[in-house]
Formats: sequence, structure tokens, C-alpha cells
Amino acid sequence: MDFNDIQSAWDNQKTDKVVMPDNLKKIQSANTPLDKIRKNLKKEFIYQIIAIVFVAFTPLLYDFPKETFFLFYLIYSLFTAVSIYYLVKLYMFYKRINKTDLRTKDSLYETYFDIRLNMEIYKTFGFAITPFLVLFLVGLLFYKEQGIDINNLSDSFIITMFIVIVVSVLMMGVMLEVWVHYFYGKYAKEIRKVIDELKEE
Repeated sequence: MDFNDIQSAWDNQKTDKVVMPDNLKKIQSANTPLDKIRKNLKKEFIYQIIAIVFVAFTPLLYDFPKETFFLFYLIYSLFTAVSIYYLVKLYMFYKRINKTDLRTKDSLYETYFDIRLNMEIYKTFGFAITPFLVLFLVGLLFYKEQGIDINNLSDSFIITMFIVIVVSVLMMGVMLEVWVHYFYGKYAKEIRKVIDELKEE
């Protein structure tokens, strides 16, 4: 049989009977939740940047007195620095998963643990900016309630403020956990399920 006969026989084979290994099918099934994580991360990255820019104009939108501008923008600069630090990390994560090609178990493991790590980074980011949000809300309260004398606060008011701040921080923590689970955690679980199925084989 010469080369032409071999090539002809090759061309005549039915390629639709080629079966993809089950392992590869399972590994590539993780692409769907990974795509959803990519999509959510991209949207959120844009929303976070818009929110940071929007906060910068808060004193103008609420007609803050000019004497409060310095304090506000001092806190805002710290808030922005913290936000940029974490957003850069999340952007780098986004770039990594964009280049991810799930074809091997190793790539699947690596991607899964990268997702889990960045979920924790995201939570840390949320907790890191929470004090700034609380300061902003407290400042807004004092500005709106101009009758409050900061030098003559009652014990009941201080205790109430303390309770409100603690509860607010805890509530934001719970909301953050729910948020991360809804947009990222449930998809990470789908990838984990694929990993567990591969272990069983």
C-alpha cells in the first residue's frame, strides 16, 4: 500500500466515531461555571470603579461645607488606595482565568484553588472598606442632624451609636458572604464537584 492509499483510507474513516475520553469531558465541563465567574468578575470590576469615582463627588452632591472637604478627601484617599490595591489583585486574577485552558486535572485543580483564594481576597477587600463606609455614614448622620453637639453627647446616644456600628459591620459581613457565594461560590462548588468526580475514578 503506497502513501496515496494510506491517505485515502485515512480520509474515508468516519471521524464522528471518535470518542473523547470521559475525563477530558468532565474537565472541560468546568468551563461553564468558569465562564460565569469571568462574566461576573468583569461586571463587578466595572461597577467597583464607577462606585469609587461616584463617591468622590459625594461632598458636591450633598452640599457638604467646604471645611469638611479636607477630612472627607483624606478618608477618601485612604479608601481609594485600599480599593486600588485589591482591585489590581482581582484584575490580575481575571487575566489569569481568561488565559486558563482546562484540559488537564492539574489545570483544573490550579484554577479551583485560585478561585477559592481570590474569593477570600474579595471578602478581605469588603471587610477592608467597611470601616470607611461606616465612617461615611456616621459623618453623613452628623451632617444631616446638625443639632447634634459632638462635645455633649449623652451616654445613651454613644451606646446606641456603638450598637448600630457593630450591627452594621456584622450585617455587611453577612451580606458580603452571601454576595460572594451567589456570584462566585456556587460556581466554585460546581468546579469542585468535577474534581471530586475525577477523584472517584
